[in-house]
Formats: sequence, C-alpha cells, structure tokens
Amino acid sequence: MSISTKYNPAETEDKWYSYWLSKKFFHSEPDEREPYTIVIPPPNVTGVLHMGHMLNNTIQDVLIRKARMQGKNACWVPGTDHASIATEAKVVAMLKEQGINKKDLSREEFLKYAWEWKEKYGGIILEQLKKLGASCDWDRTRFTMEEDLSEAVIDSFIHLYKKGWIYRGIRMVNWDPAGKTAVSDEEVIRKEVNQKLYYIKYLISGTEDQFITIATTRPETIMADAAICINPNDERFTHLKGKKVFVPLVNHEIPVIQDEYVDMEFGTGCLKVTPAHDLNDYELGVKHHLPVTDILNDDGTLNELAVILVGEDRFVARKKIAKMLEEAGHLEKVEDYKSQVGFSERTDAAIEPKLSMQWFVKMKEMAAPALADVLNGDVNLIPNKFENTYRHWMENVRDWNISRQLWWGQRIPAWYDDKGNWVVAKTKEEALEEFWKKKHLDETCSDTEKAGFKHQLEPFLRQDEDVMDTWFSSWLWPISVFDGFKNPDNKDINYYYPTNDLVTAPEILFFWVARMIMAGHEFMGKKPFTNVYLTGIVRDKLGRKMSKSLGNSPDPIGLIEKYGADGVRVGMLLCSPAGNDLMFDESYCEQGRNFANKVWNAFRLVKGWEVDHNLENPNTQAIAWFENRFNEALVEIEDNFKQYRLSEALMATYKLVWDDFCAWYLEMVKPVYLQPIDAESYQATVNYFQKILTLLHPYMPFLTEELWHDELFGERTEMDCCIVAEYPKIGSFDANLLKDAEIIKTVVAEIRNVRNQKQISPKEALPLNIKVNSDLDYEKWLNIVFKLANISEAELVNDKIAGAAAFMAGKDEFFIPLADNIDVDAERERLNADLVYLQGFLKSVDAKLNNERFVQNAKPEIVDNERNKKADAEAKIKIIEESLAMLG
Repeated sequence: MSISTKYNPAETEDKWYSYWLSKKFFHSEPDEREPYTIVIPPPNVTGVLHMGHMLNNTIQDVLIRKARMQGKNACWVPGTDHASIATEAKVVAMLKEQGINKKDLSREEFLKYAWEWKEKYGGIILEQLKKLGASCDWDRTRFTMEEDLSEAVIDSFIHLYKKGWIYRGIRMVNWDPAGKTAVSDEEVIRKEVNQKLYYIKYLISGTEDQFITIATTRPETIMADAAICINPNDERFTHLKGKKVFVPLVNHEIPVIQDEYVDMEFGTGCLKVTPAHDLNDYELGVKHHLPVTDILNDDGTLNELAVILVGEDRFVARKKIAKMLEEAGHLEKVEDYKSQVGFSERTDAAIEPKLSMQWFVKMKEMAAPALADVLNGDVNLIPNKFENTYRHWMENVRDWNISRQLWWGQRIPAWYDDKGNWVVAKTKEEALEEFWKKKHLDETCSDTEKAGFKHQLEPFLRQDEDVMDTWFSSWLWPISVFDGFKNPDNKDINYYYPTNDLVTAPEILFFWVARMIMAGHEFMGKKPFTNVYLTGIVRDKLGRKMSKSLGNSPDPIGLIEKYGADGVRVGMLLCSPAGNDLMFDESYCEQGRNFANKVWNAFRLVKGWEVDHNLENPNTQAIAWFENRFNEALVEIEDNFKQYRLSEALMATYKLVWDDFCAWYLEMVKPVYLQPIDAESYQATVNYFQKILTLLHPYMPFLTEELWHDELFGERTEMDCCIVAEYPKIGSFDANLLKDAEIIKTVVAEIRNVRNQKQISPKEALPLNIKVNSDLDYEKWLNIVFKLANISEAELVNDKIAGAAAFMAGKDEFFIPLADNIDVDAERERLNADLVYLQGFLKSVDAKLNNERFVQNAKPEIVDNERNKKADAEAKIKIIEESLAMLG
C-alpha cells in the first residue's frame, strides 16, 4: 500500500471515527477490569462548540484514551444540560419570530415548543465533539430533563424537604429582568460600570426652601424611597433628627432615620433607603420597620406603584427622571462615577434586587463533608491553589435559592389548596394524601370520608408554577447518569461510582463541583470523584477572554477543517497548563499540524527503505541509545500525567518524537541514499515507530490509527487497533549511556558549528583528534560521529593539537586540524568568552557551597550535585587556560 506524500486529515477522521463506533471501542460495561470513569460536564443544549469546550474535552479524551490503552475499563459518559434560563430564552425568541407571545400559551403548549426546539438543536454540540475525536460512550448519553433524571431531581427535593433542609420564604433575591427569574449569587457576574452619580435635593418638611441632598446612581427608584438615613455621629445633620422630607416629583413624605451603617464619606453622607430595591436597604428597612414599595415589574419596567413613567424600562426611566428632576429644580449636579454592578451570567441583564417568595436549600450541614473531602485530600483540586477559594466559599456558604420563575425545567413538587396552604409531594394523588394527613392526623375516619375529602379538594389543587434551578439537577449528575436514584444498587452505580476524574472550569467550582460533592455524601454516602482538574480560561494572545462581542474567538470546527483534529488538539494542549489561563493563538494549531506532518514524513522515510537481510547491523549503539531514551522519556511523561500536567507530558512526547527519534535516531540509522538497510536495524525502527504511535495516540488519535493499519506493521485483525493497543510501560534505562549520548550529540553539533564558522562544505570529510579526559568509550560511538558529522578519520591523542579548531564536550577535548583555516584571534576570543562564563558559573557554585546554611539544610544529593558542578567547571577552566596558552 502506497502512502500519500502529505497527511490529509479529512480523509482519515470520519473513516476512523465511524470504525471505532462500529466496533464499540467507546462502549463500556461493568466487568472484572479496573474501571476508569469520567462524566462529562454536560454542555447546555443551547450551546455550540467554543474554545473552552475544545480544551476541556480534549483533556478528557486524552485521559480516557490513555486509560483505555492501559487496560482499564474506560467509561466516559456524555450528555447535555437542559439549561432552564438559556433554553427558555431561545424558545421565547423563536416563538417571537413566529409571531407568538409566551403569555398567550399554556404551560403545556409552551413545553411542546420547547421539546421540539430541543430535539432539533439540542444535540448539535455533541455531534461537534465527535469531530474533535471525543471517545465518549454515546450509548450512555443522558439529558438532565429526561424522565429518569427528572424523577431523581424530584425525589432529591422531597428527600431534603423531609429532612427540614428545604424551606419556602420571602427573601431578597437576584432578579434577572430579561430571564424573568431569580438567579443564585454564583450566577451573578460583577462588572465595573461607568455610571452617573445624581445629587438629588429633598425638601425638608415644614420648610419652603431648606433641602437635604442625596447622592444616588438610581434616581428611577426614588418613588420607592421609605426614608432618608443619616449617621448619628455626623454633626452636619444633627438638625435633621426627627424630621421628615418630601420625595421629589411624587411629593411623598418620608422620615429621616439614624443608623451607623451610613458611610459619612460617601456622596453627601446621607442615604436614601429603598427597601424593595437594595439588599442593604432592605435590612435597614427591617431594622427600622419601614414600608416596602416595589415599583418594578418582573421585566424591569415601572409598575403602577411608581405613579410616574408607568411602563417605562428602568434605564429609560432613569434618564427621563433625571431630566424631570432638573426641570423641577431638584437636581443639584451629576458626576461621573464607577461602581460594581451585577449582571446575569445567562442573559447579561443587569441584576435587580427583588423581594420574592422563593424555595431555598439549607447548605451548612451539607457543606461540612464536602469541605472535609478537599481539606483531607479525599478529593484533589488540581492545581491546589484553588483550595483556599474553595475553603472560603464553603465556610461562608449561604442558603441556595433553587426556585426559578420559568416553565422549562423540573417543576417544584409543591401543591397548594385554594386557601394558600401547601404540601410537598411527588404527584397530585400523593399531595391529596398529604393534605388529608395534615387535616386528619389524629382522627379516625372512614375510607368514604377520606375519598370525599380528596374529591372536594382535587379541583382546587394546583402545583407550584416555578421550576428548580438547573444546578439542582446537574449536582446529581455523577449519580443520576448511572441511575443511582431509580435503582440504588444497580451494577453500573456499584461499578463506576465514585468516578475518577472530573475536568471542568474554576468558575463553576462552587456551584457545580462543590454541590456534586455535597450530593455525593447526602445521597450515596461518599464522594463522587477523586480528582478535579481545573482548566484555565481560553484567552487570545493579547490576554483578552474570548467572546463573540470582541470577535476574537475562532470557530472550532473551522480550525479542525483547516488544521485537522489532531493538529488542533495538540495546539490546544501545548499552551494549557492546568489551572492557568491559556493564551491561544492559531499558530499553535499550525504547530500541531506541522507535528502531524513530521510524524507522517518520518513514517514515509522508514517505509521507503529497502531491506537487505544479508547485511550486518552497524547501528547497535544507536538502537540501544533510543531504547534507553524512550524509557527515560516515559518516566518523565508518566510523572507529568500523575500530576495532571498534560501540557508538559505532551511537550516531553513532542521532543522525544521530533528531536530524539526524527532528528537523531533516524539520522543515525538511515542507510546511505539508494542503499538498503540491514534487517535488524529496520525491525528495531519499525518496533520503535509502533511504540511511538501508541504513545501519541491519546493526543493524536486519527493520525496514529491511520498509520497503525499500514502494511509496514503487517496484517491487522479488525479489532487490532491503536485505540486499544497496549500503552507503553516504563522499562529500565542506563543513565550513563544516555549521558554519553548527550556528549556525542554535542560533539556532532560542535563539528557542524566549525563547518558553519569556517564555511566548510558538509560534503568535505574532516579529520578529528580526541583528547579523552573522561571514561567515555568513544569506540562504541565513532560510527555515529563519522556518519552524522562526516568525519574522515578519528584519532585519540594525548596532547593538544596546535593550530587546530578546538572545542570541548563534557571534559573531553576535540581538535579539527584545519591547516591555515584557523583564525587564531577568533579562536582566542571564543575561548576567552567560554572562560569568563565558566568563571562566573564557578563563583555562583562556590557561593552556595560556602554557605553553611545551604550545606546543612539542603538534601545531600543536592549538595553533591553542586560539588560535581564545581569539579566539572574547574576541569573545564583548566583545559581552556591550557588551550589559550597554546595559542600564544
């Protein structure tokens, strides 16, 4: 089978992905093997693939493919999140385009449209992940609103309610006027915003021309003012104690109250108190028994209680009221002002504090085991720099508002009668039973009376209109995907739970990761996973977060089409240290594609060799060197994997393949042009290539699978695929041999430098004299030096060679006699530069060794290493000084 001159990802990716699927390589069932399990952070059904998904899922796929090749039963569970707020917004927008208003639909009619939208668009992102090469067990794909998972959400609500950990109450919540729902504190993004500070004059009651001035950023809420507050320690306003003032425009009289909460340095030192529209004002209002007037509708427009500008959007009203105040003589001045404003993570609407009846989960007791897991190391956050943030959150945890004023989602299982009484129950029938128990707990009644009670109540029974927070379903994800609620003792949950690794973003560490750990303890009695790999944010090369608005986020599918999936995967991981932001530039994907082409071309080179079985093997040293180098690199790669340093593991693999295998080993063993290679060297090289393919496969699945099936490796059975080939195991290596090899590589590089400096053709063979000062056996390596450096002869000498180009490698000295080609002045300048460097180096080493604290406290091996550096530097200095003396 011939191999094309260039690797074409488009020809291989769909072919091999389809093959893997057809052979069920991604599928997992419990068996006797060690399980390795990852549950995907379920992307929103509204989502399409972005660079964050690319990074996150590439990391997961690398981990799962490696585990699969190591003989573990690898199970990567995919799925999507129903994303209440985002999906409902999409459906409402779709209906609007069709001329349909949500208000004109019943709940059932709206949900029918929502499910149709989900079926049409909800699977897009999973199909895009397949283009990336994600080897998920697609037979296990779950959706957070499918019947069994929704039932798990309802059951968990009822369970926590019965424990007394879910309650209902009026609280100040974060209201999203665009989504028309409450959102949790964690779903509010704080942004610094350029605003205006309006200085408004309130007429003091009982006077005609005396005013008090208040500074506020929200003049549109003055109609809801309940009081003016001054600090009792502020002498400027002692005359206002017990007074009242009139709210401008609406002429509503409100009292002046005193509280040390007021910052005397901010604005004018006076505060307008609007309990319905600010959390701190609400708490002041409760303390001082102030009335609460909510002047905003759910969509952020002014309602009838505002009296003026009814129906206007809050921001439009702000501008209009500022103008009205100015015209009425109540606006003293306006200043530019910067402040932090909360925005909805889902809709990017400015959050409005709002008093609302909501459902809450008590978090303190559940947080305790979840915090302990991280602090005692049962759950590892990688990198561990996030532990302090996690600890702070968990020690200061607030009750979780789980109700959302939406229709798309799991409906809260609370039921109300016509008098506003309520019970929590899974079904209407169970609710009727609960109402019966409530009323007749201590009475003995007949079945007929009971049936009559239920029959009379049933028409008046209604279920809570709200749905549960989407996170209240996804916190159950590691349990519910294995049907741990429906069937708590099934073989899947017993085998796969707890899972191994979770790969996610730090932004959801609290409101997803921490809550999953809580749920794991509450519903399973143990943690849901062991390791949490926290990725960084994907930024552009200028350090800006990628976003549609900035236009700096490339289309991931476009990148795959341009550079191939393997190229993009390698490019993403080359610049993605765990927990640190990724400064992405498209050139990384180009580097990934170039790497794929390098491997492809190296394969073409080996495949093009003709084998002569009669030739002896002249490459035993080169073969031995790469065997040892491969095992040495594998130790570094495995160490990086254990620490979840995937970027570093890839770089170590990259260097092994590009530098050691392609640039050095293949050059050492390849036959002279148009000449055959011996069978032993050829077979060793083919074997090495196969090991390299298995090492590369987790990162570059498509390229490696394509080459794996080439005839170079012989005939493969249909199940003999790289995806399930054995991952290389660490073998022993000879550190001294590898050290000698580095000296030989230095010798070759120095000879090439001499050629460049003297402008000597690479085709001109040069003589080489070696003054050996070490125990390196050059006889074993000379054929490599001859071949790579084009040496005509090599002679071991006892003395320096005058008039020769000289260099050092390790402690040994090398001389290339060049007759009149030597430039004495240039050689002296080079040697002097080396001498100055070594003297400075020696000085720094001596400073360490002369420091008693260092010698006493450092590890013995570190001190010994410094002493070896000192001896090595002294030996090299002596040799250079001798060489300079010979030059005169």
